[in-house]
Amino acid sequence: MFWNEHAPPHFHARYDKYKVAVNIHTLEVMNGKMPNRALSLILEWASLNRSKLLEDWELCQQNQTPKKIAPLK
Repeated sequence: MFWNEHAPPHFHARYDKYKVAVNIHTLEVMNGKMPNRALSLILEWASLNRSKLLEDWELCQQNQTPKKIAPLK
């Protein structure tokens, strides 16, 4: 996430040369491309951490540092 981002709440993910922005509420890819396997893992992680992602979005909107969110295990 980045400070001063535009709505809707979203996060950015990177894998190799690929990048996507994902809407936190709907878990839809807003822009970018990602291999299916990587995107599946990203969306699974986001689904499990949606409330934490929204908390981090609010922190970023207040120019505060977002909290770290653990990866999938």
